[in-house]
Amino acid sequence: MTQEMQSREPFRDDFAARAPAASAAGAERDELHAPTIPLHQWETIIDAWQEATARLEQTHDALRGEVARLTDELAVKNRELARKNRLADLGQIASHVAHEVRNNLVPVSLYAGVLRRQMADRPESIEVLQRIEAGLTALDAMVHDMLNFTAERTPQPTRVPVRELLDDLLAGLAPQCSAQGIRVAVDAPRSLVVEADREALRRTLLNLVLNAVDAMPTGGDLVLTAVDCRTCVEIEVADSGTGLTDEARRRAFEPFFTTKASGIGLGLAIVQRLMEAHGGAITVCNCPDGGAAFTVRLPRHAARLEAAA
Repeated sequence: MTQEMQSREPFRDDFAARAPAASAAGAERDELHAPTIPLHQWETIIDAWQEATARLEQTHDALRGEVARLTDELAVKNRELARKNRLADLGQIASHVAHEVRNNLVPVSLYAGVLRRQMADRPESIEVLQRIEAGLTALDAMVHDMLNFTAERTPQPTRVPVRELLDDLLAGLAPQCSAQGIRVAVDAPRSLVVEADREALRRTLLNLVLNAVDAMPTGGDLVLTAVDCRTCVEIEVADSGTGLTDEARRRAFEPFFTTKASGIGLGLAIVQRLMEAHGGAITVCNCPDGGAAFTVRLPRHAARLEAAA
């Protein structure tokens, strides 16, 4: 028995030595028989991966652009909100000051009237009094502007013939325009009717026309144009003056900003508020041939082009 076991030992040793080699050979055979991916399929997979990568990059760029746009839009809205808050605070202060000034302005004007009657036979004193009254009138106009700026008045829309309103404005300013050598032209269909607060629209256009006249002290061209656009009605007041500087265009509607020697710079701020109350807007630009143009835009739904009678 012992000799038989001893005779089997070399066999076991030989089997143990050959087992790893057999296993390796089997693995190699399995590997050789494993399914392989053709080259053209690899190219298809790579192309699909590159296409997906490109789409992801495009999406990333689009999202980044959208985030940048929304960030800019939010910044604009925040600035606009801050501006409205400042205007609200400023309006409360201006309203209080204006009322106090007007309360004291009334008796002063009455006393000036009494002095005029008492000094009727003293021409040299009357001249001084006239200067005082002119100062009081200018101060009253400033107070009036401040009260208009702070007033929260809801527009009362009515049907307003645009051409008729423009003709009425220009008729009242004809003597001044003639004296300054200003040529006036109106391009507006007589059938154009806009639904707006007549007094607010009249005040807006009068302010713009007076500014245009002031911009041409030695004469020029004043052109008023009204057109019915697809989305809005536009009324433009253009002059042939010197135009506006970049700062003046940027700050044109800012309260208390003015380029004039007199005035307090509330006219255009009031105009902007009146147009915003109508759901409209007002813009300004320099004309290619010189001068400036202010354009009032009212929402399309608020305007109608009537058939000519």
